[in-house]
Amino acid sequence: MPVEVIPTGAALGAEIRGLDLSKPLGDADFEAVSQAWYDHVVLLFRGQKVSDDDLIRFSRHFGELDIAPASATDMAGAQEKSRPEIWIISNVVENGKPIGALGDKEAEWHTDMSYVAEPPMASVLYSLEIPSAGGNTSFANMYKALEELPADLRAAIEGRNCNHDSSTTSVGELRAGAHAVLDVREAPGAMHPAIRTHPVTGGKALYLGRRLNGWLEGYSVEESEKLLDRLWAHCAKPEFSWTHRWAVGDLLIWDNRCAIHRRESFDGRERRVMHRTQIKGDAPR
Repeated sequence: MPVEVIPTGAALGAEIRGLDLSKPLGDADFEAVSQAWYDHVVLLFRGQKVSDDDLIRFSRHFGELDIAPASATDMAGAQEKSRPEIWIISNVVENGKPIGALGDKEAEWHTDMSYVAEPPMASVLYSLEIPSAGGNTSFANMYKALEELPADLRAAIEGRNCNHDSSTTSVGELRAGAHAVLDVREAPGAMHPAIRTHPVTGGKALYLGRRLNGWLEGYSVEESEKLLDRLWAHCAKPEFSWTHRWAVGDLLIWDNRCAIHRRESFDGRERRVMHRTQIKGDAPR
């Protein structure tokens, strides 16, 4: 079957039909997938049955893989249940210990691992167990958010760097080995351009870390807070986003260079188990 690309009709996202990701992709199929990804930022493959090896093989079509990121302080040992390239995202507790990261809380808007000097360009997330409600993932198109940014706000951030704090996870948990941030200007992590250029498409996009402990370089904390509040309120507008409601066997890949995402909370009495890979990127420019 030829690869079929079905756009969501929202600001980003498309479903890909006609591929079984448990099997190797041919060159023509990957070329079609790659082009659809650049066009739509987020791709959905439904009804997949893939092993960890399959997930890693598919992910490696896009580039070299990163190892899983550091999790919360109470997560010691959880990653031992997985391969280094796969991060388990789950609320499940076995023998008194979590088997994965991020639990059942809401995960705020963010782009993955942007707190490192060379953040992953993409993330691949595969669903193994899904709760009956909640846990949906929303994505926002940062190309479009920049295109429609008020002129005064764009002028205020043009050529500026923003810090991407590494001390907490997207659900606000303190990472293992990290300390609470007392001054956002001294938060650990990386500084990246607030507006970055995509190395493949050439498009310009807003590039923001988590709102918590953010700071725009060159401004006072008070000035930075006001600008960041405006930026995040703008990025979170519904017209820039699309929400995916998960089913078992769904696999998503998204471009961290031009999208942010968030997760809804869900009932922690139900199980949610996801496996994620992340593809290495380069320094934002």
